[in-house]
Amino acid sequence: MTTLDRKIDFTVILSVTKANPNGDPLNGNRPRQNYDGYGEISDVAIKRKIRNRLQDMGESIFVQSNDRNLDGYASLRDRAEANDTIKKLMKTKNASDQVAAEACATWMDVRAFGQVFAFKGDKAGGVSVGVRGPVSIHTATSVAPIDVTSMQITKSVNSESGKERGSDTMGMKHRVDHGVYVFNGSINTQLAEKTNFTQEDAEKFKLALVSLFENDASSARPEGSMEVHKVYWWEHDSKLGRFSSAKVHRAVSVQALTDEPKSFLDYEIKVDALEGFTPEILDGL
Repeated sequence: MTTLDRKIDFTVILSVTKANPNGDPLNGNRPRQNYDGYGEISDVAIKRKIRNRLQDMGESIFVQSNDRNLDGYASLRDRAEANDTIKKLMKTKNASDQVAAEACATWMDVRAFGQVFAFKGDKAGGVSVGVRGPVSIHTATSVAPIDVTSMQITKSVNSESGKERGSDTMGMKHRVDHGVYVFNGSINTQLAEKTNFTQEDAEKFKLALVSLFENDASSARPEGSMEVHKVYWWEHDSKLGRFSSAKVHRAVSVQALTDEPKSFLDYEIKVDALEGFTPEILDGL
């Protein structure tokens, strides 16, 4: 496999319909908003969905969510030490580079996003190995301010048997009725060389972006309530890139055509021309 030898930038446009794309635990799990009322989806949440999609594709993932745990390990340390090479190297002095190389070779999300291996050891200090990954993801932000709808919900059954049915338990559920969000990202070739992130990895990553919300349904995000509409994928012709990432990302602009957009059709997408440089445009599934 060929190590990635060209810079890559990408932009993803997605929509939310009657769903909570990313709840804020510090605000009653309401959909995230900035102070201007625009919706946000954190980069951490986006990376989680990318990891899930790569895992569905059969890739080995180090940071697995509890509901997608395929190997039975209860912690990141257990998963790391299940690799005999890493377990041995962790007991060896000055073996950080070897630990990083083995981790990158074993887990795709480590060689993509990087990872900090910080585990307590028998001796003071323990083990700490940091890996910087080549893939960076921005926070997704809505094109227009979002309206959050809240509804009260109740539970009218007992959680345990042997008790009289108690009064209904009250709760709250929040959703975004409609929103179009945009996020950007880049893949750095210098860091790709260090983690051995390959051209083949980049292609799999692109497929994960296109199918970002497949197999991701929940009570907060019903099937079909979140959809990727467009992925713009720029492959430069050099390691440093023909244009800066900021300039490439600014080339895509999304504007609402009405004061109160209700669907994806109420938006206009424009892609500014960059001399001798055009993106690959992919539709979502």
